[in-house]
Amino acid sequence: MAACTEVLKREFPSIDGELLTYVEDVLQNGADQFEDGEEVYEAIGEILHEVAQDKSEEDIKQICEIFLDLLKPRSGDSGGGGGRTKILGAPINLKEVAASQDAVQENIQSIWVVSRDDSLKVDSKKLEKAEARRQQKLEKREQTKTTSGAGVVPVLQMATASQVISKKDNKMEAKGTNRSMDIRIENFDVSFGDKVLLQNADLLLACGRRYGFVGRNGLGKTTLLKMISGKQLQIPSHITILHVEQEVVGDDTLAIDSVLEVDEVRTELLRKEKELNAQINAGSSDPDLSHELSEIYVQLQNIEADKAPARASIILNGLGFTKEMQARATRTFSGGWRMRLALARALFSKPDLLLLDEPTNMLDIKAIIWLENYLQTWPTTLLVVSHDRNFLDTVPTDILYLHSQRIDVYKGNYEQFDKTRTEKHKAQRREYEAQLAHRNHVQEFIDRFRYNANRAASVQSKIKMLEKLPELKPVEKEIEVTIKFPEVEPLNPPVLQLNEVQFKYSNDKVIFNLVNLSANLDSRICIVGENGAGKTTLLKIITGHLQPTGGLIHPHRGLRLGYFAQHHVDQLDMSVNCVELLQNAYPGKPIEEYRRVLGSFGVSGDLAMQVVASLSGGQKSRVALAKMCMGRPNFLVLDEPTNHLDIETIEALGKAINKYSGGVILVSHDERLIRMICRELWVCGGGTVRSVEGGFDEYRKIVEKELEAAAA
Repeated sequence: MAACTEVLKREFPSIDGELLTYVEDVLQNGADQFEDGEEVYEAIGEILHEVAQDKSEEDIKQICEIFLDLLKPRSGDSGGGGGRTKILGAPINLKEVAASQDAVQENIQSIWVVSRDDSLKVDSKKLEKAEARRQQKLEKREQTKTTSGAGVVPVLQMATASQVISKKDNKMEAKGTNRSMDIRIENFDVSFGDKVLLQNADLLLACGRRYGFVGRNGLGKTTLLKMISGKQLQIPSHITILHVEQEVVGDDTLAIDSVLEVDEVRTELLRKEKELNAQINAGSSDPDLSHELSEIYVQLQNIEADKAPARASIILNGLGFTKEMQARATRTFSGGWRMRLALARALFSKPDLLLLDEPTNMLDIKAIIWLENYLQTWPTTLLVVSHDRNFLDTVPTDILYLHSQRIDVYKGNYEQFDKTRTEKHKAQRREYEAQLAHRNHVQEFIDRFRYNANRAASVQSKIKMLEKLPELKPVEKEIEVTIKFPEVEPLNPPVLQLNEVQFKYSNDKVIFNLVNLSANLDSRICIVGENGAGKTTLLKIITGHLQPTGGLIHPHRGLRLGYFAQHHVDQLDMSVNCVELLQNAYPGKPIEEYRRVLGSFGVSGDLAMQVVASLSGGQKSRVALAKMCMGRPNFLVLDEPTNHLDIETIEALGKAINKYSGGVILVSHDERLIRMICRELWVCGGGTVRSVEGGFDEYRKIVEKELEAAAA
């Protein structure tokens, strides 16, 4: 293998460490199976093409022949020529061949015509038993290796936390004398199974500050929020915490009442008022009733109970609930709208600490802009996990950055954090290089005069100085996220046309009327609009999941659509690992092919063999994208692909879409992604789809004017 590695590094100098290891593993594990250079090329040729743009297919095949020679050296024959052992396509009965040769003389005893001693034959029954035992061992080994067999539900690991609490805090908590609204969690660890997420971490949330919580997918941001809300990490008992993660349970409660009932004090006072009025109206002569009723009115006035319905209505309206929707029962809403109700209840209740996990995932652009404006005046402490760059530039006063099992705090919004972190890395890099140069200079002096008796004292001094220097650690740098969509063959335009398309559901509600849309392989169409305007319906019509009730769709005969549905992640089989997921969807390919596709979306190494259910939301999204690309589509239809992706992955997705040689139609509310890729902006609403001249800037102005008009 060392010789193969040498050839790899020589012929492909740009190959990175991960790909090098992968190719080495394929060559080493397949050494016995490769019969010719063509098989080696099939196994690793595609990867080698990716890292060597300047080599032709013939060049790569010749290199694969070299690998085969190194793995299976040519054996010499009687003629002196070299040649690999020939593998016969079928068994040959050498006895029959020998018998058919006329040239065999009677006085020459051929080894092929010697009668076999029957006593040396293998007992067939014993052979069957041995084979059965071997099969049982193989099955047992396979069950051990597989994380979840057929019908077996995988056992998911649970997150655990430990925390060091000072005696002073314990005493204050026991006496109830701790009235501070700041939240300090010191020296705590969080683990998920065997994986350590946070170690010796500290977290300080100052009252009234708004914290944006960022970091790569799978590092533990959502887990930490659950630890705080579930009191697995100790928080002062007088601080109220609300974590918006569960949708509102659907029942006959009206949407507006569902929000109002969160104010338990107001709800209880109104209940008592109603009860006392009923007793007085029933003719009760108890004088204490009137006095008690008067006190309740005073308390209701103090908490401004009469203004509560208007405040709840403003919040609901900002999140997209019309007056008619506010008067509907919660059971009539879909899961997405019930999540909005949960957010409205949280905003209305104003807890001391509000925890939000990706609040913009369920919102359209209009609601996101409203929420950004609303949270800028949030009076208590806010901790929000978000991967929406624009949201993080608008709302937070501080950024918490999770990396390397710790949390660093940066003042300002995400843009300021990004600049500060970049400058910090540059300074650390300069410091590291300066220290390294100093050490090398000292070491050079030591090596030069080590055996010089006149310089012995100086050399010893330098050696001691080197030993006393602190350990030199290289600057930590996060691995860059890369996403790569498959290459596609060009198609002559038009690739996709919608002519006079109409659609309405069975309740006669018209969703679209006379929609005309044209797309080619160079299209980058972004579709925006309020929730319920029909964006997802339009995508389903384009992909053929729904049939239009009028008009025609003309797809190119060579068109292969890749559809990423809004809830695609939820539809993944959670009981298998990532490789098995792709195997089940596209059987019959080599394991290396599944791993290569997963790797092109950042799911590599041990992560590719992890059970899907144990992955973070962002990692599941990347697996879903990989599954979509196994079909090698030449046109992508993406519905909210950024949900759960971290900022770096969204950035990588935008770059990958721009490099992709196929067409793209995208529904997204991520402003930064839209600005990165959009060439055409289409707005759904009013029963049609219209193009907006001026792109996203013009659309944002329209939305802000609508919000101003609604507020007035």
